[in-house]
Amino acid sequence: MEPSDIITHKNGRQRKPAGANLPNENMRDVARRETSASEPDIEEETESLIRGSDSEDGRRRVRPGIRGELGNVSLLLFLYVLQGIPLGLAGSIPLILQSKSVSYKDQAFFSFVFWPFSLKLLWAPLVDALYYSRFGRRKSWLVPTQYLLGLFMLYLSVTVNSLLQSEGGPNVTTLTVVFFILAFLAATQDIAVDGWALTMLSRENVGYASTCNSVGQTAGYFLGNVLFLALESADFCNKYLRLEPKDTGIVTLSEFLFFWGMVFLGSTTLVAIFKRENEYSKGKRRVQEETQGVMETYKLLLSIIKMPTVFTFCVLLLTAKMGFSAADAVTGLKLVEAGVPKEQLALLAVPMVPLQILLPVVISKYTAGPRPLDVFYKAFPFRLLIGLEYALLVWWTSTVKHDGGFPVYYYAIVLLSYAVHQVALYSMYVACMAFHAKVSDPLIGGTYMTLLNTVTNLGGNWPSTVALWMVDPLTSKECRGAVGQSCGSPEEAGLCVSEGGACVTTLDGYYVESVVCVVIGLAWWVWLGKKMKRLQEQSPAAWRCRVNQ
Repeated sequence: MEPSDIITHKNGRQRKPAGANLPNENMRDVARRETSASEPDIEEETESLIRGSDSEDGRRRVRPGIRGELGNVSLLLFLYVLQGIPLGLAGSIPLILQSKSVSYKDQAFFSFVFWPFSLKLLWAPLVDALYYSRFGRRKSWLVPTQYLLGLFMLYLSVTVNSLLQSEGGPNVTTLTVVFFILAFLAATQDIAVDGWALTMLSRENVGYASTCNSVGQTAGYFLGNVLFLALESADFCNKYLRLEPKDTGIVTLSEFLFFWGMVFLGSTTLVAIFKRENEYSKGKRRVQEETQGVMETYKLLLSIIKMPTVFTFCVLLLTAKMGFSAADAVTGLKLVEAGVPKEQLALLAVPMVPLQILLPVVISKYTAGPRPLDVFYKAFPFRLLIGLEYALLVWWTSTVKHDGGFPVYYYAIVLLSYAVHQVALYSMYVACMAFHAKVSDPLIGGTYMTLLNTVTNLGGNWPSTVALWMVDPLTSKECRGAVGQSCGSPEEAGLCVSEGGACVTTLDGYYVESVVCVVIGLAWWVWLGKKMKRLQEQSPAAWRCRVNQ
């Protein structure tokens, strides 16, 4: 999955992964402007109140530090951790499905589970505007959403084994529907928590909200994905955690879902009863709430999209990642299909965390100037070549495997390949986010940035779904050992096996896709990439939205 951007606007804030806090001074200035974009006079209107809150009876009051709000920071961190749990679980399901030999069309169908976080801008204004004031603007959505998350997890804990082990293979349709609902609820919870974070903390400490977002979601995703896959694996537990081997892991998916379902229900009840949304501690300044209406927000989004430069940029963002779709969406599944343990593949993400933190810091030094998309353009062909290297890695995997698994040097090469891929990926990501901050109209910065980030995320989602969908049609198989039989469909493949034959892959669609994607990517880079670079030459006025027209 592609990293998402930092959004300070409450209408449709995107998730921010570890290491996405860009140390660009211009971007930080824009981020600060986004926080109050819909209320440009908030600083002037509240300055006298601020001065009044800092003094009492002629004596200056000491401003509170973070120690006075450790409870609020801890609550925010915990809420973001909860948010990452269903996302991590959703990310682990494709690896589990792949180990059960489902088709790539089924994988493509399940990939729709990852779309809600890219589409939440569509319903974020509703979450922001509709609420029960006596209960709390954010709690009105947070509490029922988290209750539903907990209930769906409890439902899955009872049914997930039958869904994964039903006759004829896993019930991918039901799994997709249930996990899509989980992702939709998690995205809705994210909107509510993001909005609450800006008012729960004082003005002096509101910057800690993005830290809670980053650390909490990363930790939650790690728990729901990497830790779960490790503890669910019998091989991993027998090798590293047990003295006596067993046939199952320490935890099962059903037990993991039940535990976190109860955590969701219990913690949500405590928040509903004991946490008041509009608490104001003495001496602390709060960020004022945004009150932009639903229709006004949608009209604003439409007016932004209608701008010629923005429309052109959105089209480019929607098509830029087509060349990377096979490498990004299919490679990991192909490695699992080739015999790489899914838990080992997940654990390779752990050493990448320091790199993902450092890369934006280093790369942002080169994107801080007036032409950040030059970095995007230069990194583009290198990322395409890494896609071909991934295809070679998958082909090489089957030749390296032996009875005891894979040698250490194999995992070292996989880790190095992933690290190089991250460098190219983050170079493009940081450059793109820097350009978003550069061109966004500061008067409506939050909505503007959110729209661009939503389009960027969609530009990564749809090619991945298409890439997964096309693997099977592009794959050629033949029936060996049974005369007159073929393997063009599941039914024909079953008939081949019943006649004593076996379906053998003669051409893997993944390799076809890898080459086709690189060709498409190079064509995009030669013709459309230069057009994207030229957008940097547009005057600032070309990016300004005329709201009143």
